[in-house]
Amino acid sequence: MALFEGCGTALITPFRNDEVDYDALDRLVEEQIEAGVDALIAAGTTGEPATMTWEEHLNVIRRVVDVAHGRVPVIAGTGSNCTREAVDAARASKSFGADAQLVVTPYYNKTSQEGLIAHFHAIADAATLPVIAYNVPSRTGINMGPEALCEICRHPNIIGVKEASSDVGQSLEKMRMVDGMADFYSGNDDIAVPMIACGYKGVISVVSNVMPKETSLMAHLALEGKNQEAAKWQMKLLPLINALFCETSPIPVKAAMAAIGMCADEVRLPLVPMQARNRPRLYQAMKDLGLQITEV
Repeated sequence: MALFEGCGTALITPFRNDEVDYDALDRLVEEQIEAGVDALIAAGTTGEPATMTWEEHLNVIRRVVDVAHGRVPVIAGTGSNCTREAVDAARASKSFGADAQLVVTPYYNKTSQEGLIAHFHAIADAATLPVIAYNVPSRTGINMGPEALCEICRHPNIIGVKEASSDVGQSLEKMRMVDGMADFYSGNDDIAVPMIACGYKGVISVVSNVMPKETSLMAHLALEGKNQEAAKWQMKLLPLINALFCETSPIPVKAAMAAIGMCADEVRLPLVPMQARNRPRLYQAMKDLGLQITEV
C-alpha cells in the first residue's frame, strides 16, 4: 500500500530576520492539512536545508511532525552527499515520528551508478525509516538511471521514487523496470496529471504551497481516471507553475507566499529574493486564479 496517494506538499521553510519562523510554519502546516493535502515534506529542497544549520534542519522536521500530529504522513528531507550524514538525519527523523524520508541523489561529488546503489542501500539498511528516492538531475548534476534505480528498489525499505527528470520517456521506463517494487511520484508540477495517468501515485508539489486545495483536487481527479477534468486543472494551474519556476525554486514560491500573507519574502544567501522584473508575471498568474494578494 502506498504511503500516500494524491498531493504531497514540499513545504517552504519560512524565515524572518534570518531565523526560522516557526509560527508561520505552524500556520502553513495547518492550512495545508485543512485544504486536504495527503502528505507533507519537511526540509526537502523547497525547504532550503542547504542553508540551514543541522540543528535548524532537524528542528523543522520535528516541528512539522509535531504539528501534523499523525493527521497526514510527514516525510523528512534527509538527503546529503555524505551518506553518514543522511543516515544520522534519518535516525533523528525516525525518533521524531516521521513516517518516511526523502533522499535526494548525492550532489557535487557525482558518484557512479554503482555508488548510487550503495548509497541508497546503506541509508535504507542503517536507518530503517522508509525511503523515497529522489532523482532531480537538474539540481544534483547526476541522473539515477533505470538500471540503478531498479536495483535500488529491490531493497525492501525503498518504498517510493520522486522522479523530477525532464526526460519523460526515461521516467516511464524506470517505472516499467521497477515493476511495482516502489511507488512513483511526480516531482514536476507541470506534468503531474500525465504522469499520474501513466501510473504515478501522485505529485510531490511546490505549487501546492500556494494552492493546496486545487493541486490536491487535480491529483485526485487524475487518480480517479477523470482525465479531462484533471487536465483542465493542469492547464489552469500551468501559468502559475511556470511562474514559480522562472527563477530558482524556492525563490518564486517564497515571493508568492509572502504576497498572500503567509510568511516574509525571505530566502538565505546565496539565494536572493525574486527579481523585480519577474514579479508581475507571478502576481498576474496568482490574480488570474482568484488569489487576493499584496504585491511586495
